[in-house]
Amino acid sequence: MNYLWGSLMLVIGLLMFLGGFTKSEFIVYKLLRARATHMWGENADKFLMIAGLIIALLSSLFFIGIWG
Repeated sequence: MNYLWGSLMLVIGLLMFLGGFTKSEFIVYKLLRARATHMWGENADKFLMIAGLIIALLSSLFFIGIWG
């Protein structure tokens, strides 16, 4: 089961990172950015990039069984 959730969260984290890096207009990313803009203002894309990297890192640790 770790493989399923680890892979899924890795994909989500990478999509968040790539969306923040490219300032994507994808509808799911636009929804995430709209929520983050209330708190982070113009830095919402940077926040989502960092959060995406953290999610990807932790999910890879979950995937190989070190964390979780």
